[in-house]
Amino acid sequence: MRTVLIIGVGAGDPEQVTVQAINAMNAADAFFVLDKGEAAAELTEARRALLARYVTGEYRTVVIPDPPRDRQAADYAGAVRDWRDERARLLAEAIERELPDGGTGGILAWGDPALYDGTIRVLETIRAAGHDVAFEVIPGISSVQILTARHRVTLNRVAGPVHITTGRRLAAGWPEGCDDVVVMLDAGLSCQVYRDQPIDIYWGAYLGTPDEILVAGRLGEVIDEIERVRAEARARKGWVMDTYLLRRTGS
Repeated sequence: MRTVLIIGVGAGDPEQVTVQAINAMNAADAFFVLDKGEAAAELTEARRALLARYVTGEYRTVVIPDPPRDRQAADYAGAVRDWRDERARLLAEAIERELPDGGTGGILAWGDPALYDGTIRVLETIRAAGHDVAFEVIPGISSVQILTARHRVTLNRVAGPVHITTGRRLAAGWPEGCDDVVVMLDAGLSCQVYRDQPIDIYWGAYLGTPDEILVAGRLGEVIDEIERVRAEARARKGWVMDTYLLRRTGS
């Protein structure tokens, strides 16, 4: 049986990689990287830098072209499922080709593998297809944790719930029964529709990296600034990864 370690490596700061993650990296014979192309070349290079910094022995890097994904499909869930299935097929082929029986491979997952990362589901798909592959998950520091630490706020208020969602879901309506909402994967700053409400925002982009950007304040007062600096950052780097916490204040 082959084993794959899904290793959470945080949001970008190499000093936020855990000791457990470093030990897991040093247990792998080969690392599998899903290459998203030129637009995300910086992320691929960041993974290489982590390996160069923390792995003391020999290892191989296996680059797999990430399959294209239809982000405008009417059936969004179906498009994601098809994309993930193709990822699973390509990764399964690479694992069988590159790892001998009894070998150990590694996949570096940004943030924490359990929070808006599809690697666990990809490995579940591979196993469901009958491949003799086991996997383990090593947790990492998520962008949500870094966001609240940078802004020096708690994620939840006393006895209050926290809702973690996507921009697509937020655009469909504010989560019922919750005043504290974390939003990830928001390409269009869906929070703008709430700019006239008594809501504070704690926003961060490129969290844990030298390019980190932070903005906080009353949503209606700072959303234009966030939109501006976000657009400038995207134009400069070619991509943007951001997360934010919305907090209803009641006044």
